[in-house]
Amino acid sequence: MKYSLRQLEVFVEAAQQENITRAAEKLAMSQSAASGALRELESQFEVQLFDRVGKRLQLNELGRLIRPRAEALLAQAQELERALRRHADIGHLNLGATLSIGNYLAVDIMARFMEENPDAEVDLAVANTRDIVAGVVGFELDVGLIEGEVTHPQLEVLPWRADELVVVAPPGHPLAACQKVTDEQLTTCRWLLREPGSGTRQAFERAMQGLLPKLEVRMELQHTEAIKHAVESGFGLSCLSRICVADELARGELVALAVPHRDFTRQLYLILHRKKYRSEGILRWLELCQSDYGT
Repeated sequence: MKYSLRQLEVFVEAAQQENITRAAEKLAMSQSAASGALRELESQFEVQLFDRVGKRLQLNELGRLIRPRAEALLAQAQELERALRRHADIGHLNLGATLSIGNYLAVDIMARFMEENPDAEVDLAVANTRDIVAGVVGFELDVGLIEGEVTHPQLEVLPWRADELVVVAPPGHPLAACQKVTDEQLTTCRWLLREPGSGTRQAFERAMQGLLPKLEVRMELQHTEAIKHAVESGFGLSCLSRICVADELARGELVALAVPHRDFTRQLYLILHRKKYRSEGILRWLELCQSDYGT
C-alpha cells in the first residue's frame, strides 16, 4: 500500500481547513511533518490534489473526488480501532436541523440520545433548509433534519414524519370566527412569512399555488418566534408548522383558521450524504428518530 492513514488524515484536514498550518495544529503535528505527508501522498501517485493560492489550499477536481472516499476510509479505520479495543463509544456527531425542527423537536431527541449514549458528543446546527442541505453535501454535517423537499444526486433522502402547516391569526381577527376562510378573504389580509429558502416557505407556496401573486406579504422573517409575536400583535396572518404553534393555540394566544380547500400537509425528512460512512453514532441516531420520533 503506497499511502498511509496519516497521509489521508492530513489530506482531509487540509481540505477542511484550507491551510496546512491549521491542519497541522488540528492533528497535533508540526507544519513540516504535515506538509511532508501531503507532499508524499501526491508524489507517490504523481497527482496534485490542491490548487495552491498563497498559503491557501483549495481542492481541485481530483481532490474533491477523492475526499469523500478518504473520509469514509478514515471513518472505517476509526471504527475498526474502536472494535479492536472493545470500545462501543458513539464518538462525535454533527447534526443539522431546520429552524422549526431544531427549536421544537431536535432538542428532545438529542436529550434522549445522550441519555441512552452518555459518552456521545453531539453538536446541533440550526438553519434553514437550504443551509442544512449545503452542510450535509459539504460533509460538515453527518445528518440533516429538514422540512423542505430536496432532490440532490449526492443525498440520500429518508421520509421521517408527517407535519402540517396552519394559518394563524390573533383571536380578535375578523376571520377567526369563520367556519371556512375563502381564497378571496385570504387576499384581503397582510401576511408575515418565513424567508425564501426555508422549508416552511416552500410548503406554504406549494399550498397557495395560484394565489401567491394576490397576497400582500408584509414581512419575511427568519425566526418563527418573531413571526408568532408579530401575529399576536395584529400585524397580519402567518402560516407555520403546527409543531411550532401548538402551545399558543392551546393557550388561546393564536387561532388556527379553517382553510380546508388548501393542502397544508407536508413531510419531514432525514438527509445524509450517499458517500458518508454510517458510523455507529449515525446508525443509532437514525434508529432513534425513525422508531420513537417518526410517524
